[in-house]
Amino acid sequence: MMPGAPHRSSQRGVALIMVLLAMALVVMLATGMTQQQSVRVFRAGHYLAQQQGQSIALGAEAFARQILSRDFEQDKEDNLMVDSLDEFWAANSAVLPLDENGVVQIQIDDLGGRINLNDLVSANGQVNPMVRDQLERLLVALSLPEISVDALIDWVDADDQTVSAYGAEDGQYLMADPGFRAANQPFVSVTELRLIEGMTEEAYRALRPHVTALPVTGIGINVNTATAPVLRSLHAELTQAQAESILEKRQEERFENIQDFLALPEFSGLGLKATGLGLQTRFFEVVSRITYDDRVANLVSTVFRSPEGELQTVHRDTGQKNRITKEPFTISEG
Repeated sequence: MMPGAPHRSSQRGVALIMVLLAMALVVMLATGMTQQQSVRVFRAGHYLAQQQGQSIALGAEAFARQILSRDFEQDKEDNLMVDSLDEFWAANSAVLPLDENGVVQIQIDDLGGRINLNDLVSANGQVNPMVRDQLERLLVALSLPEISVDALIDWVDADDQTVSAYGAEDGQYLMADPGFRAANQPFVSVTELRLIEGMTEEAYRALRPHVTALPVTGIGINVNTATAPVLRSLHAELTQAQAESILEKRQEERFENIQDFLALPEFSGLGLKATGLGLQTRFFEVVSRITYDDRVANLVSTVFRSPEGELQTVHRDTGQKNRITKEPFTISEG
């Protein structure tokens, strides 16, 4: 063996190890870059799918607004501005095929037959005694003694003082985990009821179909769309049987003037007044559920229809699920 051969062999071994280490480093970097690229592609795909779902949901909202516009024009043509649950927009949910991989479900819910929580307290901070009494009677009709109307008033009014021992302000809410403060402003969404002192999920689900949170006050209750508990809230002596009797008569023939409603025998001797009662609905809730490519997008929109028939979306919520409840009616592409 020639002198120096072991030394050269050692150098070649070190060089080989360095090459292998460099290759390993390159492979590790390439793998990391591939993983990052996969994450970016997934994020981009998810974002695009989300945007697509939102765009379709907005299209569904526009479709519902067209239905409400046509309903207004038909009422105008008939010279009878009355909204009732026997009309097309209220009877069913609409199902529209999106394509071979998707479907759009749309439901229009009436908000005129519900008690507006924001009617409780006026802009100058005064409690509306009529609405307060209605809500108290509603809670009795729904068997929800654990909920106090005073807690609802404290949530809306601007001060930080409880209206009674049954109210609730920051002192109670800050003790929650996590703590929070009372809104001290009008309800933006009915879902805020979940935060009210004493409210349970069961109580919330029982109360929700009968109340709403509208951005304006004083619209009143549409007697053609009011639920049985809301009808019972109109007078303390009205029983469940009488409320159901009114619903049966309304199903046979809707009320086309308030005097016919007040003349019902169920109200005989009660002295019920027309104040706060009406025959039209100004606010509607458009519930959309879009299913496509194994993805689901939800949108709940609050839509205002003016006395002139103009439509405006005043609130959108993408966080509410499982809101489609009516029997489906499939609308073909043709």
